[in-house]
Amino acid sequence: MFVDAVEALEQFVVRGGKRTRPGFAWTGWLGAGGDPGGPDAAAVLTACSALELVQACALVHDDIIDSSRTRRGFATVHIDFEDRHRAAGWPGDGAAYGSAVAILIGDLALAWADDLVHEAGLSPAALARFAPVWARMRTEVLGGQLLDINGEAGGDESVEAALRINRYKTAAYTIERPLHLGAALAGADDVLVDALRTYGTDVGIAFQLRDDLLGVFGDPAVTGKPSGDDLREGKRTVLIAEALRRADAASGALIRAGLGTDLDDAAVDRLRTVLTELGAVDDVERRITELTDTGLAAIAASSATPQAKRLLHAMALAATRRAA
Repeated sequence: MFVDAVEALEQFVVRGGKRTRPGFAWTGWLGAGGDPGGPDAAAVLTACSALELVQACALVHDDIIDSSRTRRGFATVHIDFEDRHRAAGWPGDGAAYGSAVAILIGDLALAWADDLVHEAGLSPAALARFAPVWARMRTEVLGGQLLDINGEAGGDESVEAALRINRYKTAAYTIERPLHLGAALAGADDVLVDALRTYGTDVGIAFQLRDDLLGVFGDPAVTGKPSGDDLREGKRTVLIAEALRRADAASGALIRAGLGTDLDDAAVDRLRTVLTELGAVDDVERRITELTDTGLAAIAASSATPQAKRLLHAMALAATRRAA
């Protein structure tokens, strides 16, 4: 059974994903003067790669929380093991079994992320700089997830609440802290770290805002998730919060009635039309552009290496203009 779980985790990690977090961590190291041809490069690359296991933990658990059935075009881990339980003809609740196994696989990914960092071969000084940032990042993503769950349960529909969740659940551990981790490994000064974190926060929030749009308007063939999945899951995103802020009683009631329900394609299309006509889509696109611009300005004025500035410019555009 343990071998099956490990193989499922391995497949989950290698089968898809953009390697966004390791890429930003590596670029943060380059930006602070790290030498990709130097003796420390292999250890740094291994430590950066550990972020992909943190991401695996977050996604596996997130899919359970959101009751998602697909991820990257495949069954989510908890659904996969629910199906295995059913195929084996075992007694008991297959759904509970699938969720229990997936929780443990997510925990295993997080534990192995720590192991990978400590076994990477970093110098004691580099590890000492890395460790507190790593700890803060893990706490922030878990805190962001708790804010998200609490916001949905408590019915907080404000734009401010949605942006706060984006800041901690996504931006901090997707771009800001990975850049900070890489810079810490290279011994960056506080001024450069601040510039990288400004870029990371702004571009990270823009990244999530793009994800919010894709969760409603994305092509399933590209995103690997059913069309309108975020609406069915009832996610209180900035897009939804902005639409509700602008809505009259009738359109607001329509949005609230649809969120978190098993919408058919026609109902998803109706809600898309409402969100667009209210101007919420245009507002989110404006926020994406403004945040990307401020993030890029912080990097342009920083002491990051020219190579890293070019990479971060391209990565910001890739993160905020993507189709999946």
